[in-house]
Amino acid sequence: MSLPPLVVLGDALLDVDVDGAATRLCPDAPVPVLDADAERPRPGGAALAALLAALASHRPVRLVAPLGDDEGSARLRELLAGTVEVIGLPTTGEVPRKTRMLAGDRPLLRLDTGGLGTGPWDLDPVADALADAGAVLVADYGRGVTADPALRELLTATARRLPLVWDPHPKGSDPVPGATLVSPNLAEATGRAPSRHGSGAAGAAETDGGRLDWLGQASRAAAALREDWAVEAVVVTAGAHGALLRCAAGNAVVPATAVAGGDPCGAGDRFAAAAALALAGGAAPDEAVSAAVTAAGAFVGGGGAGAVRLTDGTWTHPAFSHEGNPGATRALGSSPHDSHRDEFPLVPGDAEAAVALADATRRRGGRVIATGGCFDLLHAGHARTLAAARALGDVLIVCLNSDASVSRLKGPARPIVGQSDRAELLAALACVDAVAVFDEDDPQALIARLRPDVWVKGGDYAADDLPEAPLVRSWGGEVVAVPYHAGRSSTRLVSAAALSIEGASR
Repeated sequence: MSLPPLVVLGDALLDVDVDGAATRLCPDAPVPVLDADAERPRPGGAALAALLAALASHRPVRLVAPLGDDEGSARLRELLAGTVEVIGLPTTGEVPRKTRMLAGDRPLLRLDTGGLGTGPWDLDPVADALADAGAVLVADYGRGVTADPALRELLTATARRLPLVWDPHPKGSDPVPGATLVSPNLAEATGRAPSRHGSGAAGAAETDGGRLDWLGQASRAAAALREDWAVEAVVVTAGAHGALLRCAAGNAVVPATAVAGGDPCGAGDRFAAAAALALAGGAAPDEAVSAAVTAAGAFVGGGGAGAVRLTDGTWTHPAFSHEGNPGATRALGSSPHDSHRDEFPLVPGDAEAAVALADATRRRGGRVIATGGCFDLLHAGHARTLAAARALGDVLIVCLNSDASVSRLKGPARPIVGQSDRAELLAALACVDAVAVFDEDDPQALIARLRPDVWVKGGDYAADDLPEAPLVRSWGGEVVAVPYHAGRSSTRLVSAAALSIEGASR
């Protein structure tokens, strides 16, 4: 089983970093001489957004972009093979190439070459790609693909039934009406809003005690653009400040975590990809923006696009470095920018997403851990048990009793906390990768779908006595009981609270 794919549509580029040392000046001009020692190609533009989405998710990713018969287009297909499905729109010319000259980590110069022809194209392959998609990301790099009238009609129709994120460009087209989320940066937003609403719509740069009033600018621009574009939401990104979201409910500000140094190249692609994945997973726009701000910050802190490397046939980046590291320790409550957490934890309680995560983990050779319980009134004993379970493998899936199931097991006064809140609290723990709610009295039907490699139970149990043991062992799985932490239980907390209330009422 796999999740519906994310379709990334837009202008694909070929990015090349030329690394070297600049220790002298040119004798005939006051410019540095770069002694180049390495050249590193990677996907750029919409192709980079697609690659980052694939690295950050177990959801299949498709790239739809104009590609020619040139060497650069062939190189792009080669770089993405096995990671992203490429659906090329045949055209003429050469794929745009952006070459950065780097002395150490410092850019000296960027050279832009190439250019592909524009449509019209045969859009049947595009319609087929969108037919079973879970979400769409339009990565517009101003090369003309989003200006095609027939393609815009297709995207407009798609926006009525799917989450559609549009990452705009100053030279690109307006987003289609009905788009779920449009993500200009502050300069793009303030630059485009005045041309439609007069010089005061976005507002000139203002200061407040000597500080640039980015919130005021972003708020005015986002409101104007949302109305003018007729889209559901506009999020204005502002780098280290974070982002401002404008939707029907009003404004929401999402601050960014401070990042020391880092390369901002590719941050917009990482932001848009994370937002699209979150929306595909069922997140609300504010949840998607929060996840995207966190993901973009981690990406920049890890070195940005320049740190995206192809090693032994595998794409890597420090922001996704825990992938393939079984048992890696992650602090409880750490920022959720781990690869699959871009989407799965944002739908706490979704059994389908949990099953898809388990299937994808096994395909990658990973080890699936599962545990279960009511988790009413989450406490330290729960946290320790979950952390111990997560250390046994690559992903931890929590099977959570529904409200009805808890009531049947523990009485009509329980649960104290509803299943949605219980699922959200569990998903917020860094050691939990997915939460699946079940309605039965026991989780065996859900376990049969998850087929975990290890089933973990906390408490004074012998593994052989657990009723789930025969089922898990039927496919070669293991059953493990982790130590019980004395003095910690939801029932004890409920009793203590009742005594406290009784004493206060006397």
